[in-house]
Amino acid sequence: MTRRLSPVRDRGNRGVRGTRAATRVRTALAAGLLALLSAVAVTVAVAAPAQAAGYRYWSYWEAGKTGWGFAAQGPATARPADGDVIGFRFAVSADSADAKKPSTAPNFRQLCADVPEKAGSKRVAVVIDFGTAQDAPSGETPPQPMVRTGCPLVREDASAAEALAEVAKPLRYDANALLCGISGYPAKGCGEQVALTTGSDAQGTEGTQDGQGGQGTTEQAGPAEKSAGSGGSSGGPSVGLVAGGAAVLALGAAGVWQARRRRG
Repeated sequence: MTRRLSPVRDRGNRGVRGTRAATRVRTALAAGLLALLSAVAVTVAVAAPAQAAGYRYWSYWEAGKTGWGFAAQGPATARPADGDVIGFRFAVSADSADAKKPSTAPNFRQLCADVPEKAGSKRVAVVIDFGTAQDAPSGETPPQPMVRTGCPLVREDASAAEALAEVAKPLRYDANALLCGISGYPAKGCGEQVALTTGSDAQGTEGTQDGQGGQGTTEQAGPAEKSAGSGGSSGGPSVGLVAGGAAVLALGAAGVWQARRRRG
């Protein structure tokens, strides 16, 4: 004899199947919502400009075989030899790897062509680059000419700072012996922190002149310029974000339709 399910039990099984389908719909919607929120977080993180700290200061350089190299020690302790070239550049930089070099090549023969050797003394070529107006403190402008050079004849044990003092007085230092000003520029401040906007167009590029690194420029894109660049984004929702939202809605609609079908 074949046992048949009663109508009540049959409706109960359909109700169980409907409940399970509804549970699957809720699970799918929750997963889709989580994916959408993740997409929003990623989009906001990518779209927001990253802020980095820079510093406005005089950097110290020494001539190497291939041009300027960031000095390993400060000018007060460095002891250049006869025939060396030292350089100073005022600019806004994030760190030593980002520091801008003096815009005049370190050519000792050219810079000291008119200074003969002298026993008991040494010749040290000095290049001073006052930087650009973009890097100047508020209310100040770089002295002109932008680059000054000299070839002082100093005693054999003289430091780089002493050689610099022979070319560009007055010098200004802080309590920690950090070089703050050369020839009165800047008039105040010393290595102060400056907010920078990082990115491919944030730091600008150094110009060149006659192949020796002429006047350098530092241009930092503002918020409007940055939003107009980087793929032409206008500040609206990204294509990926819209597509993610549409996918979640479609998934929810399909789940509801399937649940209703099973209940029927």
